[in-house]
Amino acid sequence: MTTTQYYQSIASNLQLPSKAFINGKFVDAIDGNKFENKNPATGELLNSVSQCNHKDVNLAAQAARSSFESGVWSKCAPEERKKVLLKFAELIRSKSDEMSVMESLDSGKTIADCLNEVGGEVPNFFQWYGELIDKVFGKVVPTRNEVTSLIIKEPIGVVGLVIPWNFPLLMAAWKAAPALAAGCSIILKPAEQTPLTCLMLAQLAQEAGFPDGVINVIPGLGDAGEAIGRHPDIDAVSFTGSTEVGRLFMRYSGESNLKTIGLEMGGKSPFIVLDDANINENLIESAVMSAFWNGGQNCSANMRQLVHEKIKDDYLHAISKKARSIKVGDPLDPTSQMGSMVSEEHLLRVNTYIQKGIEEGAQVIFGGTENPLGRGYFANPTLFDKLEENMVIAREEIFGPVLGVMTVKNMEDAVRIANDSQYGLHASVFTQDIGKAFHLSKSLKCGTVSVNSFSEGDIKTPFGGYKQSGSLSRDNGTEALDQYLQTKTIWINLD
Repeated sequence: MTTTQYYQSIASNLQLPSKAFINGKFVDAIDGNKFENKNPATGELLNSVSQCNHKDVNLAAQAARSSFESGVWSKCAPEERKKVLLKFAELIRSKSDEMSVMESLDSGKTIADCLNEVGGEVPNFFQWYGELIDKVFGKVVPTRNEVTSLIIKEPIGVVGLVIPWNFPLLMAAWKAAPALAAGCSIILKPAEQTPLTCLMLAQLAQEAGFPDGVINVIPGLGDAGEAIGRHPDIDAVSFTGSTEVGRLFMRYSGESNLKTIGLEMGGKSPFIVLDDANINENLIESAVMSAFWNGGQNCSANMRQLVHEKIKDDYLHAISKKARSIKVGDPLDPTSQMGSMVSEEHLLRVNTYIQKGIEEGAQVIFGGTENPLGRGYFANPTLFDKLEENMVIAREEIFGPVLGVMTVKNMEDAVRIANDSQYGLHASVFTQDIGKAFHLSKSLKCGTVSVNSFSEGDIKTPFGGYKQSGSLSRDNGTEALDQYLQTKTIWINLD
């Protein structure tokens, strides 16, 4: 990282993309509509972006279907797809500063986080799945001599990828990399709040050598997402976002062609601290990061912290001191630790939850609803004590920088409260007892458990949720490919 002035200089010279990308070309929406795209750190207009609808989705679906059926990508040698994906990864790396600044402007995320995600994780995903392409094998089934049976994997077809605004380019990479590696053609819909880096990604895709129609990017509002969900010629949709919208995609599938739906949705993830845990730097850093990283705009955020009564006071004192030091500031300042909320609407949502917590009797240790900068859409990092399990802020996903501490009597109490949720995405557990760590890891009904850390894993490990946090599909790891592949059995009688 370098200075604020350096990133501001990049920002002042950026050419912000504004058009949809369909069949290898940047085009206006068919109806000519546009929506305003604002910088949430200032409230100022960045640009106006093509507002696509069902007509544009249909055009993109035709292009994707044509490219898929032609076999130009879906049936080419795996080494050819690998070569293009590796070049794609290098192009992203070469533009990482520009794309990071663009994402920071568009989302309010800190430039430090954007550099890590856009410059590091995003190209790594395309490289990792590119290198995986020629290492995925089918099976030969043991049979009698007169028969040979093969189990093979084939790309599912045209895939809609509908992504959220909290990690715009990273979530695009989570889904696009395995889908493209599998041989699918994709229609990517970025969130309307953060369309820019996905559109720039399309530009780099051209340079990398993807055939026309293989990658399409459709900016727009909810009706564009619905059109993807209902389109009869889209074979699968992978969605990350709210549980509410995830339900809609299940409905769209049922009312159209029964396309496969992969869902990664909301969470209310517990952070469990047992009485034998060391209140050390690692624990406190993990506790604060789990709740306030990315401004709490993270589906696996551990806002609900369940702490044993014997150590709760010492724990609260330590995290209060650490959390108070969080620097909220200009997202383009490399020293800022928390940027803005993504929009004015979302800031109002977060502040409504904070006010609700106060009304319900939770005790504010610091924070509240006042904008700490007095401009833009900045939320105040807020710490609650005396959280009770039936409070709204203890049960509903806030998606903002709010940490609540709840006292528990023992491990069984913590497990009961942790599992008493409609969600099941993530949990963190702190204990020095390996037996208790395994017991909790197996008892918690969620997709990822991190022990003595806050971690979602990495590119090699699958990520997804139980209950209303997700479907059986997973992002990341070799498991991510399953969303984008069909399984075929070939049974050959040799007589």
